[in-house]
Amino acid sequence: MSLSSSLAVQELPLFPLPEVVLFPGRPLPLHIFEPRYRMMMNTVLDTDKRFGVLLWDPETKQPAKMGSCAEITQIERLPDDRMNLLTVGQQRFRVLEYTRQKPYRVGLIQWIDDEPVEGDLTFLTRDAQRLLSDVVRLSGKLMDRPIQLPTLPDNPLELSYWIGGSFYGACEEQQSLLELQNTAQRLQREIEILQTTLKHLAARTVLKDTFSSSS
Repeated sequence: MSLSSSLAVQELPLFPLPEVVLFPGRPLPLHIFEPRYRMMMNTVLDTDKRFGVLLWDPETKQPAKMGSCAEITQIERLPDDRMNLLTVGQQRFRVLEYTRQKPYRVGLIQWIDDEPVEGDLTFLTRDAQRLLSDVVRLSGKLMDRPIQLPTLPDNPLELSYWIGGSFYGACEEQQSLLELQNTAQRLQREIEILQTTLKHLAARTVLKDTFSSSS
């Protein structure tokens, strides 16, 4: 995931998106239609195929200060220079300042990593994997269809990114997880979220079973 230390600070085209928090290693499909972003993507495709994704706050009209770099892996060109892109999250970054605002934002950014891991995170990793599996299993039961969970990463950092990226519809919580720079803390917070979710799903499952048996 890490880029060269010689690229610790650099300029990066920035793409603010509402309700989207991109984590390293996670896919992000995009439909590009606005003229300014069509221009940006054409420029990106002529260089290193990388740009920054930032969560956009519609209330403050400002993007978040921290996001993830996205790398374009597939492109489908459409009429009127529109395009469908498949991208994947790379390293996280912090925006130091904006060097350009129009026609699209360009920022001076600093790459960031988690702090070095202290101690063995095997227990946290296994706990998080188990809880996520239980959440998926109960979700499938409530929807009356099994949900196939892909093989989860065993690497604690990669797992924390995978789980954080799965919390769709909770962009504020996702942004908080993205901004943490301690792998153990991120996993612990995700475990707490999964435990709460599991309790709600278990309660709904009991109600569903009760109504099913009485009908």
